[in-house]
Amino acid sequence: MIDFRALAEKYDTPLYIYDFEHISRRYEELKKAFSGKKSLISYAIKANSNLSVISHLAQMGSGADCVSIGEVRRALMSGIPKYKIIFSGVGKRDDEIEEALKEDILLLNIESEAEMERVGKIAAELGIAARISIRVNPDIDPGTHPYISTGLHENKFGVDIETAKRMYIQANNSTCLDPVGIHFHIGSQLTELEPIKEAAAIVADLVRSLKAIKVDIRFFDVGGGLGIVYDDEKTIKPYDYAQAIFSVLHGLDVTVVCEPGRFMVGNSGFFLTRVLYEKVNEGKRFIIVDGGMNDLLRPSLYNAYHRVEVLGKSGACSEADLVGPVCESGDFFAKSRMLPATEPGDLVLVHSAGAYGFVMASNYNSRPRPAEVAVIDGKKERCIRVRESFEDLIRLEKMCL
Repeated sequence: MIDFRALAEKYDTPLYIYDFEHISRRYEELKKAFSGKKSLISYAIKANSNLSVISHLAQMGSGADCVSIGEVRRALMSGIPKYKIIFSGVGKRDDEIEEALKEDILLLNIESEAEMERVGKIAAELGIAARISIRVNPDIDPGTHPYISTGLHENKFGVDIETAKRMYIQANNSTCLDPVGIHFHIGSQLTELEPIKEAAAIVADLVRSLKAIKVDIRFFDVGGGLGIVYDDEKTIKPYDYAQAIFSVLHGLDVTVVCEPGRFMVGNSGFFLTRVLYEKVNEGKRFIIVDGGMNDLLRPSLYNAYHRVEVLGKSGACSEADLVGPVCESGDFFAKSRMLPATEPGDLVLVHSAGAYGFVMASNYNSRPRPAEVAVIDGKKERCIRVRESFEDLIRLEKMCL
């Protein structure tokens, strides 16, 4: 059991806490599910990019899915082998492309014809053949929040099937491009298996047609997006997920690449914050805490649900909004939630905060970002990022008099 009170006493609040044992279990569960075929589990670093989190997964054998050159650097620093690193993302600068090619990572994931042209040009200048995959947009509705849906034509990601065919033929005829993979990702927080299977079947058929014309696709990248439980969601079992993908790959000799992010770390994390006081406005109850939307943005950005627990408090509950000190009406963690009476100093635990929590934090209102703590084997704790100071906030600024 994690002693949240002891951690609050030692590291103060607000505070991020990650259960590394949970992360290990999630990785092993997914690795086992895909063990029936050649596979690579590549952690999506954007979910939680703390170096210790990445290093922990690297030691377990994970690869890395990166969407910036900064994430590529983090992966390499954390011990992820270069042959397990994929560089994705809609907009890559020339210098980022060049650096990734020089690092000789597994492949670059291409999102448009214009991007492929730039990668080919830079690879030619370097005198190499760039290993690439192309992100195919299968136009499948994932049934998730529109901000995290990525598989429809209206989204900015990937290319349609016909464009992809044309790009693969062009790349296959190029001396500076080596089309070794194919990629799709229809969205995040997916809780329905059928859209995933349908998208995989469409892309698998494309691979068959490409192999028929001697385009040797070796990596079949299914993206990530497996949902987790925030409230009462019915989620997809990793075994069922893997079997659905395997079922459409008959006759194809490919390595399946899976890129979990939220699934790996989401339920490992907790956001701990302290009650400052309560107030009531004409019958409307507010619990005001020291954490804000700058620390955990998901409720404000997506109206996302996180389970909230007032530690050590039980008994009668009444409806309340759990809000922070940031000067915005959108600064909240929970609205109209049944919560017990609180007093200044009470600790509030926000669950399932390991993914898209700290990585989306900011210094809005000149608020330093929280510390991050890893809990290992349920008992040992280690500070993996110290709390920022005011001096950290202004370190890069210059006063122009």
